[in-house]
Amino acid sequence: MRIHKALSFFALLTLAWLPATAADDPPTSRLTEEERTEILDLLDESEALFLRLLAGVNDSQWSFKATPDRWSVGECAEHIMRSNEFLYGTAENALGNAADPDWYEKTKGKSAFLKQVMPNRNPGGAGGASAPQEIRPTGEISRGEILQRFTALYEKTRDYVSKTEDPLKEHVEAHPFPIFDPLNAHNWIIYIPLHTIRHSRQLIEVMETAGSPAS
Repeated sequence: MRIHKALSFFALLTLAWLPATAADDPPTSRLTEEERTEILDLLDESEALFLRLLAGVNDSQWSFKATPDRWSVGECAEHIMRSNEFLYGTAENALGNAADPDWYEKTKGKSAFLKQVMPNRNPGGAGGASAPQEIRPTGEISRGEILQRFTALYEKTRDYVSKTEDPLKEHVEAHPFPIFDPLNAHNWIIYIPLHTIRHSRQLIEVMETAGSPAS
């Protein structure tokens, strides 16, 4: 029952945030109030989804692997946490770069594109890219530390977004995949909740895999 409720929540969340078209971003270097609200809402909703999925998961369910090459619930959770820390750090790196005079032409429509692409993970990750080594799970971090670091990063992001007047969009950082390259600091920040949504879908897949412990 817990997973079916989470699936319904996920479906509503995905539909609510997928734009009909990849519209251009407003040509203003600072966040608009609509963009600020959008990020904060995505943070709240994706955090609630992640924590709801993991609530009540026991040790057997946490460590279950369908096959040796597939991630467990715990490994998915660690990947989400590590990735979000990396994404926030990349946004900070972007802000440390000199303002790019061509930022608008380079990044227009990127936030809408991310909102279309990131939540739609194919079953089993088919067609997706392999995670870089630095954000792959190690299995060496406790559940408590994963949850603590996840929520701490979200709180840090939420606090920054709610207050910042930085010209986020003027500052860009390279992305390893040409289809995204480059992204501005606004893009890197909105990537955080969108990435959580993407891999929360993976959590659901693991939990519903045949053989996964029922209790």
